[in-house]
Formats: sequence, C-alpha cells, structure tokens
Amino acid sequence: MKKISLLLLTLISLPVLAQNGVVKESVKIKSEILGKEMKYNIYLPADYEKTNRSYPVLYLLHGYSDDETGWTQFGAVEHIADKAIAGGDAPPMIIVMPDAGVTFYMNSYDGKAKFEDYFIQEFMPHIESTYRIRQKKEFRAVAGLSMGGFGTMLLATKHTDLFAAAAPLSGAFWTDDEIANMPAERWSSVFLPLFGPLAQGKSRLSPHWYANSIFKIIETAPLDKLKSVKYYIDCGDDDFLVKGNMALHSALLDKAVPHEFRIRDGAHTWQYWRTSLPEVLKFVGQSFHR
Repeated sequence: MKKISLLLLTLISLPVLAQNGVVKESVKIKSEILGKEMKYNIYLPADYEKTNRSYPVLYLLHGYSDDETGWTQFGAVEHIADKAIAGGDAPPMIIVMPDAGVTFYMNSYDGKAKFEDYFIQEFMPHIESTYRIRQKKEFRAVAGLSMGGFGTMLLATKHTDLFAAAAPLSGAFWTDDEIANMPAERWSSVFLPLFGPLAQGKSRLSPHWYANSIFKIIETAPLDKLKSVKYYIDCGDDDFLVKGNMALHSALLDKAVPHEFRIRDGAHTWQYWRTSLPEVLKFVGQSFHR
C-alpha cells in the first residue's frame, strides 16, 4: 500500500506536458488575381483536431525580402503561441502567415502586382473557408514586422470593416518629406516598382502614393471607422524606423484615435520581435473578448 501511495504521489507531482500547436508550412494557393501560385504558413492551436469549434484568426505578416517562413523559422511563432495559449495570456487562435514578396502588401501603380486585392478578395476568403475560423471582424486581427508593419496598417485602415485589431512592429512608415528627400538609389530599388517612375523630390508624391500613405489615410479616413480598430504600435529605440513609428503615434494622437504605443530597448532584429510577439498575442486576444 505504501508503494502504491508513493507511486501515485510521484505521478501527481510529474509536470503536465503542454500540448503543442501544429504548423503547416508553404501551403499553396492558386491566385487568379496574381496569375500564379502563392504560399502561406499556418499555425493551428493544439486542440484544433480534437474539437469542432471555430477560432479567431491573426494574419501575421513578414518583412521585406522574407517570405511565409520568416515567423516560423526566425520568429519562434509556434513556441510563443503555445506558451501564450497554455498560460492563458491569449485564447486559442489560428495564425496565418502569407508570402507577400516585396509588395508591401499593396497594389502596385501599374496593376501588375495587386497584392492587396489578392489578400482581401482571394486569400482571406480561401483561408476562412478552408479552416474553422470565426468569420467576423470581431474575431480577426492583423500584425506584422517592418514591411509587414506597413501592411498591417494599410490593410487595417483601408478595410476597417474587416479587422478588430492591428499591431505593427517596427513598421516601415515614411512621411511625405522622407519620401521626397529619399536618395535616388533607395527610391529606385524599393519604391519605384510600387509607386512608379516619378523619382525626383515631391514628384514622388503621386496620387498612388497618397492612396497608400498611412499618414494620408489616417488624415482623410472617417474617424468612426478608424476608431473601430484597436491599435498596438511597438518599435525599438535603436531601430532605424523609429522616427516613422513616432510620427504614426503623433498622427493618431492628432485624430484622437485610441492606441497603445511602445518604444522599448532594441533594434530592427528578430530578437526584438520575438519579445514583441507575446504582447501582440495578448493584445489581439483581448480584442477578441466580448
């Protein structure tokens, strides 16, 4: 009897192993809008295959020159999500990581790369009909780093009816003055394919630029629509993009749009973003609560 009691005590004292979610990598989708196959990674929470429930969804966007594997390969998204969900800091959710190339998640000026159209009209409907996702604004969020931070705000402010929360990390935000004064080499290599051949000074501030400038969108969008999204902005104090993030904070203050704003110790690195993601999951999880 004593041996049985000791065995039971030992079993009770053993740590309970946390269940892990599953990541499906480089899943393909055929896009009619883009005229090619596109890829995405997707994180499914641990109980996805054990229940019939539907889940809230976070679209998590990668940075410039990365792809759908960035957040899983370098961002430790599976480990961080498992820990946040198991610890009760975030509800079980599906996390979708699309490949966007270097499109900045927008439509190019010449119509050759209509990524925004693809994302809204094809990608989201495909994801939300393929997986058990709660297909309402209140259960949908978007977040991303660097170029993906820009994409986060672009999608959330242009489509306020679709997203409950937006969390740009080290977002690639540029003011009109920064664009007008940008060195020609950088403009030509990064922005010319997106905004067109107007490569000198203020001539770069084309109608297409203003249609996709986060600052112009915030300035001109209906206030009630902007306020219908919850925002969490995070950037390192040593990040080369910190000035643009501070300008975004200022623009939202000027319009009296509620938002969370964090400047923390760090730079434009995966080490920084891995420390950001737990707070993002907590923030968007709170936005999913009724």
